[in-house]
Amino acid sequence: MFSSMKTAIFAVIAVATGQALAESHTVTFSNGCGHGTPTLISQNGAVLSTGGAYTSNGPLIGAIAYLQTGSCGFNGEGCTLVETTLKNPTTPGSGSSTDLSLIPPHAFSVTTGFGYLGACAPAGADCTNANCKTAFHKSTDTHVQVPCQADNANLVITFCH
Repeated sequence: MFSSMKTAIFAVIAVATGQALAESHTVTFSNGCGHGTPTLISQNGAVLSTGGAYTSNGPLIGAIAYLQTGSCGFNGEGCTLVETTLKNPTTPGSGSSTDLSLIPPHAFSVTTGFGYLGACAPAGADCTNANCKTAFHKSTDTHVQVPCQADNANLVITFCH
């Protein structure tokens, strides 16, 4: 009896520890434009979401998001782009990073912003016009990246807020 009870306790501890250590990130959308489809695409070109919340069980590396208004290319060409990597930090500075991009062929289309939820809130950025200082306009504009060095960072992306 003691042996089976001990095994059951270790099993519960193992499951609980596994759940506590599991990495998870959720991206949600808020579309106040009244039109368009929020779109989230993975680094390998898979469509992860067309408006609903998306949860990655593990790191989400190199994803892009934009509001598909009918004039955006598949990779957000012609539109305001959100680029994100959501991952738990393993060393200082190696966690999540998100930014807005207007580097051609991307261009301002609608007011776009993002914000981290949880431990990194209210960190984020908004771009309300083609000259916004919070977006990449050229590849050297690295000061616009918004980091999050907390585990399990979640993100909300907003359009026309």
